[in-house]
Amino acid sequence: MQSAVRKRQSNAPRSSTNPSQPESKPKGSSMKRPQFHFDLWFYLTVQNWILDFGRPIVMIILPLEWFPLNKPSAGDYFHMAYNVITPFLLLKLIERSPRALPRSAVYLSIITLVMGASIHLVGDSINHRLLLSGYQLHLSVRENPIIKDLKPATLIDSFELLYFYDEQLGHLMWYIPFFIILFLYFTGCFTHVKEEKTMPLSGWLLLGPSALYYWYLVTEGQIFQLFLLTFLAMVATVIHQRHKGSVPDANGLFLFASFSVTMFLVAVWVAWLWSDPVLRKKYPGHLYVPEPWSYYTLHVKDSH
Repeated sequence: MQSAVRKRQSNAPRSSTNPSQPESKPKGSSMKRPQFHFDLWFYLTVQNWILDFGRPIVMIILPLEWFPLNKPSAGDYFHMAYNVITPFLLLKLIERSPRALPRSAVYLSIITLVMGASIHLVGDSINHRLLLSGYQLHLSVRENPIIKDLKPATLIDSFELLYFYDEQLGHLMWYIPFFIILFLYFTGCFTHVKEEKTMPLSGWLLLGPSALYYWYLVTEGQIFQLFLLTFLAMVATVIHQRHKGSVPDANGLFLFASFSVTMFLVAVWVAWLWSDPVLRKKYPGHLYVPEPWSYYTLHVKDSH
């Protein structure tokens, strides 16, 4: 009888929840390392160069007969595509964030970005038609020859309102949420695994075009203060995370390196045009950052 009981006990399955022994991890349960999002960074860079930087260029190159002044221009269609594609790519980037980000902040930022970019679309479209009529970007609204003699004089106030929507309100509602989204994404790009802080070759190849576009965005959009605040917030985040033992992953390193190179390019641009008297008058104040297209209309356009 006792032998039968001992036999049954020896054949009984052993419990796998023995508290005296640590539970072994199943195979494949290790954390998945975040991958470098080359596809999204590549799409963002290419569409930024084509649809944003390329807008004024395509309006200059294509014959005016193809796009009458009372109809949208080729650049306007580029702007419409940008207003759809950019928010979509930013949302896809947020989806791949290693850390859950506040949805309300993301949604409000995307909605505001689309609204601001749409305001800018209208203002920039009319501004292009003014350029074809002789408007000079390096001069203020009231100093432009085609504006200052308008009758009645209240029309000048209307053009100043247009300038406000185009260059000030539109830019703020466009770029503030743009940089908020990039910063929110950056805060989630930190890891304790030091091997993941290296950036692949594809990231280094994209670094130059990405930083050069941000330089254009900061200077032409007149948003250096916003960019500087974002960059300083990123630096503070890196320092804070390093105290916690975390380092940027490949995507965070790419974004931080792009902004660092952009800061260097803006400093070189400002130093080069520091003593230009005309641009100094157009852009007064302590933070002097002239626009590239103002430089073009002042020094390049009439030289051809």
